[in-house]
Amino acid sequence: MIRDPSDLKRYTASERANHWITGICFILLALSGLALFHPALFPLTLLFGGGTWTRILHPFIGVVMMLFFVVMFFRFKSLNHMTPTDWEWVRRAKEMVDGDDHNMPEMGKYNGGQKLLFWFLGVTMLVLFVSGIVIWRAYFSASFPIGVVRVGVLLHAVFAALMIVAIIVHVYAAIWVRGTIRAMLYGTVTRAWAKQHHRAWYRQVTGK
Repeated sequence: MIRDPSDLKRYTASERANHWITGICFILLALSGLALFHPALFPLTLLFGGGTWTRILHPFIGVVMMLFFVVMFFRFKSLNHMTPTDWEWVRRAKEMVDGDDHNMPEMGKYNGGQKLLFWFLGVTMLVLFVSGIVIWRAYFSASFPIGVVRVGVLLHAVFAALMIVAIIVHVYAAIWVRGTIRAMLYGTVTRAWAKQHHRAWYRQVTGK
């Protein structure tokens, strides 16, 4: 891809690698988790070498995802604090969905929807990690009362489903807002994209 030298740097190579490793782990966890969730989806275990290997690999992949997510969380936490402008953006998000985002509040590097998703994923990851430890039969589940393990199974299933929905929305939004995906592929965005979708950030990085 030929890039314009005037494009704006949005993500470093390290930030993009962190994002993609977390994303790949999520896909592997979603597939293996669904395979273990319902017999109709059990054939998905063939992707991991069968049922036994799926049960072995799933929690270890979860630990890897959590480690990389924690790095990403602290990397971007300071940029995701909600402001009154962000809440105004959330209240008016329907205008953008309807295709008219020209009068939306000026956003920094992330808009209100992205920030809410960030914090939602943070809570979801924490619940999934803790509940995953509780139900990890090979190492930890025997240390907890059966009632706690059952609650852990329920929470793990519910929050996994919520996370899958949230990531689908995240991916759809990235595809829907043209020019967004290249930021995570190449690290840059066009000036026109930044000015239209994140004008306050555009002013910050360009001084205009």
